[in-house]
Amino acid sequence: MKFTINREALLKPLLLVAGVVERRQTLPVLSNVLLVVEGDTLSLTGTDLEVELVGRVHLDKPAEDGEITVPARKLMDICKSLPEDSEITFLLEDQRVIFRSGRSRFTLSTLPANEFPNIDEESASYSFAINQSRLRRLIDRTGFAMAQQDVRYYLNGMLLEVREHALRSVATDGHRLAMCTVDADISQQERHQVIVPRKGILELARLLTDGEEIVNITLGANHIRATTGDFIFTSKLVDGKFPDYERVLPRGGDKFVIGDRQTLRQALNRASILSNEKYRGIRLMLDQNTVKIMANNPEQEEAEEEVTVNYDGAGLEIGFNVSYLLDVLSVIDGDAVKLTLSDPNSSALVEEPENSDSVYVVMPMRL
Repeated sequence: MKFTINREALLKPLLLVAGVVERRQTLPVLSNVLLVVEGDTLSLTGTDLEVELVGRVHLDKPAEDGEITVPARKLMDICKSLPEDSEITFLLEDQRVIFRSGRSRFTLSTLPANEFPNIDEESASYSFAINQSRLRRLIDRTGFAMAQQDVRYYLNGMLLEVREHALRSVATDGHRLAMCTVDADISQQERHQVIVPRKGILELARLLTDGEEIVNITLGANHIRATTGDFIFTSKLVDGKFPDYERVLPRGGDKFVIGDRQTLRQALNRASILSNEKYRGIRLMLDQNTVKIMANNPEQEEAEEEVTVNYDGAGLEIGFNVSYLLDVLSVIDGDAVKLTLSDPNSSALVEEPENSDSVYVVMPMRL
């Protein structure tokens, strides 16, 4: 096996593929990246047995076919430290990789390619194509609400729901819920749901661009696969039943608050400085066209902010975890935000008045 490649051409896929590889591994081969040369294509594969990423690079110079695994982190660090636009030559000799660039020479240990685990191919139950920017939007708009290390393991990920002419993402940690729906060229009439684990979602988001390039999605019984021009991403699915999210959406709220998103966000940010560091609670006090934001902490410190809003209902006092409200105000990008409330014990519905593709639910706090 022998090939020559430009540093930049190698570094871009290597950074993404090495991101999948875990530092602490039970199997030594899992801390390696698999290099395969076939014809004029170099493939790099990284996996942690849950998520697998294959990056492909076109080789401009003649190469000798072969395959081997080398330590991912060391290879990445060496590539990063080389000068820009340097040429790199790889040569496999006696089960060691010799790596040359200019006057630099490195010899890396290897493990055989046949020890490298392969996520099994399985029959696909459903396939469709979608613009990368739309799939990226689904993840950006809802990913923050995924649970982390919750005992309800099905919450440590994101629900992707295939619907007729639409793709929907839903994430919840039990205290707040985020939902986004985008148009997609999908002809399937029955809904099809899969839960993609948190790590899979985060790695997929790193691959996607904001452009109109197409990504092909394949859903199997146990895996999701996303294929772009340069990458093949595969993730295991979470085996579990996602909560019925439609039952969580508050209905019948009769108090509507419309305010400037940035003004509210800045006021909440300032008030949060003096909130209880553990519980992060703040109180909203609604009155005619104003909302008062109040926070205090065990040191007897207090913050009070008053913001002008569009509100014409009865007075209401309700508590929230300020972090949950700030997370929502950070991912939506419209100028205005709309809160729909009913009483101090019911969840709030947060939306953008001029954009209906995303909906957020935040549970109240007793303060």
